[in-house]
Amino acid sequence: MSNGGMMNIEKFSNAMGVSGDEWEIRRLLTEEAEKYADSVEIDAMGNIIALKRGTGGKKKLMAVAHMDEVGFLVTGIDESGFLKLGRVGGIDPRVCVDKRVIVGRDKIPGVIMVKPIHLTSRDERGKPVPFSSLLVDIGTEKKEETAKYVKLGDPVAFDTKFEKLSNSMIKGKAFDDRLGCVAIIELLKKRYKHDFYAVFTVQEEVVLRGASVIGERIKADYAIILEGTGAQDFPHKKDINKSPKIGAGPCVTIKDGRSFASKELLKLTVKVAEENKIPFQFKKPGVGGTDAGVLQISGTGIKTIVYATPARYIHSPVSISSVNDLKNKINLTDLVLKSL
Repeated sequence: MSNGGMMNIEKFSNAMGVSGDEWEIRRLLTEEAEKYADSVEIDAMGNIIALKRGTGGKKKLMAVAHMDEVGFLVTGIDESGFLKLGRVGGIDPRVCVDKRVIVGRDKIPGVIMVKPIHLTSRDERGKPVPFSSLLVDIGTEKKEETAKYVKLGDPVAFDTKFEKLSNSMIKGKAFDDRLGCVAIIELLKKRYKHDFYAVFTVQEEVVLRGASVIGERIKADYAIILEGTGAQDFPHKKDINKSPKIGAGPCVTIKDGRSFASKELLKLTVKVAEENKIPFQFKKPGVGGTDAGVLQISGTGIKTIVYATPARYIHSPVSISSVNDLKNKINLTDLVLKSL
């Protein structure tokens, strides 16, 4: 991966892009894609479609990553000026308490507040904090004052800054799926025999909405979905599966809650990985869903497969992942695309 790729990890991770309002990450991705693609379009949903013409092949190849992240939106302002929240995507309220956030396109800083422990009853201390009790404090004192800075429907994102932890380990937010976005930009720097469509979708975290319009439009022959997935190699009960594991290579999905991998692409993936000594692992358990779920059943069908970078603590304010796993995912995808 290039030095530019490393810089993009930080830039994309830090960007704001809650599902339904992916304004900042879309701008950054468009700027990068325009450097390498032959054409770049943004459709009515907000998806980015970048095309790199092939050298003479007749097929259509597609790589897909979603640009959006889980977060919140403002649903109300109470009389004391605190913001009421609605969840956007799957977020456990336990990871939200006392976290820093940014609000709206002006990135107003705030904190998700909860009653401090010395003001809680013994009964309250023994129960998880319900999401409905979480409010955002932006430092104002009245509803009218807050309304000068925040509007209903404004996005709210976790305020987490990217950091390198070691030579290979990284920490940041939205690794699901900004690491996939980094991979696709790296692939756009190459040219393949067949036309290559690099697609960055919106609203994946809210029922795969962006991808639902892509399949029929492009009518690709093959699609590789580049994702982030939850690593489970952290302390827990001995009888609980610890796969996927960070450092063991990209996760290849055979089946999840929304799709089955194409047998042709699965066989080719294993062959390419083994011949080139690229580490990989199969995703376990086969739960969740990705853009592959709607792409493979669009039109007359698309042959799809998912390669995911494992990351600990996804859908939370911070994740940890390995640059080596991302590099191996890019290498595997590149060689598979060249083999089609």
